Amino acid sequence: MKTIVGPLRRALIYGLISYGGLVLINNAELELPSMWIAYLPMFIGVYVFTQWLDKRIQG
Repeated sequence: MKTIVGPLRRALIYGLISYGGLVLINNAELELPSMWIAYLPMFIGVYVFTQWLDKRIQG
């Protein structure tokens, strides 16, 4: 059971934060030639923040 808690916790953190980021970007009414200009850095930042937060929670 302990082996599954870590990945589930990270997936939950990543899912919540990335969903919030998508909502913010989609409601920002950006006029970009490609939305990947906004999405790619956001998802990389969310991944890095998720790893950092998970290590802080884990202790």
